[in-house]
Amino acid sequence: MKSSARAVIIGGGVVGASVLYHLARSGWTDVLLVEKSELTSGSTWHAAGGMHTFNGEANISKLQKYTIDLYREIEELSGQSCGLHPNGGLMLAATQGELDSLKLICSRARYLGMETEMITLDEAVELNPLFDKQHFIGALWRADGGHCDPSGTTHAYVKAARKLGASVERFTRVLELNPRADGTWDVVTDKGSVHAEHVVNCAGLWAREVGQMVGVELPVLAMEHHYLLTDDIPELQGRSQEIVNTTAYAGEIYMRQERGGALIGTYEPRGRVWSPVKTPDDFSMQLLPDEFERLAPYFEVGFEHFPALGRAGIRKAINGPFTFAPDGNPLVGPVRGLRNYWVACAVMAGFSQGGGIGLVLSRWMAEGDPGQDILSMDVARFGRFATPKYTSLKVPENYGRRFRLAYPNEELPAARPVRRSPIYDRLLEAGAVMGANFGLEHALWFAPPGVAPAETPTYRRSEAFPLVREECRAVRRTAGLYETSNYGKYEVTGRGARAWLDKVFACRIPQPGRLGLAPMLNPAGRIVGDLSIACLAEDRYLIV
Repeated sequence: MKSSARAVIIGGGVVGASVLYHLARSGWTDVLLVEKSELTSGSTWHAAGGMHTFNGEANISKLQKYTIDLYREIEELSGQSCGLHPNGGLMLAATQGELDSLKLICSRARYLGMETEMITLDEAVELNPLFDKQHFIGALWRADGGHCDPSGTTHAYVKAARKLGASVERFTRVLELNPRADGTWDVVTDKGSVHAEHVVNCAGLWAREVGQMVGVELPVLAMEHHYLLTDDIPELQGRSQEIVNTTAYAGEIYMRQERGGALIGTYEPRGRVWSPVKTPDDFSMQLLPDEFERLAPYFEVGFEHFPALGRAGIRKAINGPFTFAPDGNPLVGPVRGLRNYWVACAVMAGFSQGGGIGLVLSRWMAEGDPGQDILSMDVARFGRFATPKYTSLKVPENYGRRFRLAYPNEELPAARPVRRSPIYDRLLEAGAVMGANFGLEHALWFAPPGVAPAETPTYRRSEAFPLVREECRAVRRTAGLYETSNYGKYEVTGRGARAWLDKVFACRIPQPGRLGLAPMLNPAGRIVGDLSIACLAEDRYLIV
């Protein structure tokens, strides 16, 4: 094994393989991936391999589109098939709220230039004849998506990376990560040490333990996840094309064709955490015991909505662990307080997001900037408040909501309150409806006497709308107070403060006693934030 490398990537799943490929493609040929067992041996090997561009955030949706488009590129470069089945995606709505959600997704996708449209149930049945129309009121079709072979895709990344000069060491266990004073790392393995400029934690099920090697408690936890493979289904025989991958909100079910049968999976409420304290060192390409009794009620809903699946026999059951962050999004980027230590973990949708994550992380490492706004994936969105206890409460909450509607302005209850400001109790006494930002409770709006301090989630105007309207009018007519405990605040002082701020912000720096909005730029001239600057004195400024 080599004794030095520009970067050492720990973990040989699809995400680690993607990071390896993208770093090599960016010109970092001296990159090493270290895997303690066989490639794909954690969660990747038993994944369903689904790929889609459905996402509530535009930037992540674009990264998923990039991931799917990338597969043809790595197939050509590597000579390795990804086992692509580009049959598209179908989402079914059973309620008006679900239909509103699909219309929003459709509108956003069209804005991003993706081929998608709302279709009738009759049109949807042509794409997937297995569902019963009586349970649904509308559908969304999307051209991008399908499924791929998890093993073939991972090896395609690795083979392409090797052709670009990268290296891979399998069956090599990382024992220690020791930082040097210059910010580089000694990666100690059971086959010797490697001196690396950068370390990337792509360890998947073991990301928590690789974080603990450097004193970091990453908010990541594994959940057991079940899916079933059916026997052959008569309704699929003789079709010239595969049915479209389909998701049904109402039954919290996803399904796709698998040869002559189907694959059906669920994200059940009250899911089961796997290895809550420590991931076993010897876990490799293993499955977990089936739990049909616990999951039967949820699969039965799927069989009701997709009757042909209920008539088919069950050929095989898969129960394996996948890792999640508290909000379900990946943890990507540099870890504060540790030079040249990066993470790309908690990526449960690896075959939809892995390529995009490799792209933004390689840019971040090579150029100092991810190239786009990825705040919702940035590991820095969690602070010290994200303790193991917090993670153990939020991850199951998110898992059970995987295929439930996410409403605008919806606030979830688990692990709250974590952080409270000194006036928290006074705000509640005044009727405050609270939200959480960076773990800190803050007032969203105030319910007057006789009105319940709660808001019904909806895609339309809720009961809060007229009350918030009156709050806005009152502030406009007179004045108002706003608590800024949930904002970051920085003071810039000294004789050169104004000149420095003038370089960082694309605005006129306010004069003493004045406040102004201030778009913040990175060295490349891109906007990275919209802040407020208050000039307290000629040489003293407060940034909020």
